[in-house]
Amino acid sequence: MEAATLYPKPESSPEREGFYRRLRQLSAAPVWESLGDLIPTQPRPACVPALWRYAELRPMLMEAGRLISAREAARRVLILENPGMPGAARITGSLYAGLQLVLPGEDTPTHRHTASALRFVIESNGGYTAVDGERATMRPGDFILTPSWTFHDHGNPGSEPVVWLDGLDLPIVNMFDTGFAEHYPEETQPVTRREGDSLLRYGSNMFPVEYNRDGMAAPIFTYPYSRSRETLQQLYKNGPLDPRRGVKMQYINPVTGGSPMPAIAAFLQLLPAGFNGQPYRSTDATIFCAAEGSGTSRIGGETFEWRRHDIFVVPSWRHVSHSVEQDAVLFSFSDRPAQKALGLWREEA
Repeated sequence: MEAATLYPKPESSPEREGFYRRLRQLSAAPVWESLGDLIPTQPRPACVPALWRYAELRPMLMEAGRLISAREAARRVLILENPGMPGAARITGSLYAGLQLVLPGEDTPTHRHTASALRFVIESNGGYTAVDGERATMRPGDFILTPSWTFHDHGNPGSEPVVWLDGLDLPIVNMFDTGFAEHYPEETQPVTRREGDSLLRYGSNMFPVEYNRDGMAAPIFTYPYSRSRETLQQLYKNGPLDPRRGVKMQYINPVTGGSPMPAIAAFLQLLPAGFNGQPYRSTDATIFCAAEGSGTSRIGGETFEWRRHDIFVVPSWRHVSHSVEQDAVLFSFSDRPAQKALGLWREEA
């Protein structure tokens, strides 16, 4: 059982309290008063397990669509705020998430920023994202990147609303005070490459001979769900099944074999019918979105029942296990590559 702290506070006394007050006047403090918080025996995240039901949030998204235009809002997004960190605009300690809506006939102004972003498409029938001059049609289940400092915009020439899950490393960028952003000189960037160009050049285990690595993000920015889902299905047929995760794959940067973005990893997993997963825990707090099916996840002693498009979060170092009656697919993302780069990530079955 975990000890309360390795470093309990020393007993107080009037003389010590007077000393501490004089220190505060000098913008200083005694480390022994806070050492237990600075060096915990295990992670103690402010992030708590939580579930956002899409059936409840979608009407609010549509109401937002009536209240404010995509142009006026710049990005019409409902932030998913973790209940343990109200007002902090983050879903975990290090990541931001939200649901973005683009209505038929709308587009958004082109901009760029230092934060890296991912999009996991929930609803779309003709919507698109454009990144550095190339448009990608958004289809449900597609995983799309907008790497750091790339110009990007979104549009919906179709007749139905387009909704996707946003994930950004904004809290990490802002912790370092390295946030920059700017608008494109015109309202919308021009289309300079055919759709599918980056996937054709970099997504087939081949590279152009003149390719020079530019930045740390993947050179492709769209990962079609149809291809990813087929991969999971074939792997399930080939076996074996992981007792904790079912069939789980990570999206990669084809240049490095690592994560598609420097600070954010993304995953897709198949939980076959009847799967009753064993618990595990890891230090990367993880955001899940149900791409298909329904199921139950037990997170740190709490049970959450989720359906298609629902979103839930597992805090750092909390045990989680998944179970389903019928086939289900979960998309997820976390800050695992940032933790690995610093030598901090760990996992326990």
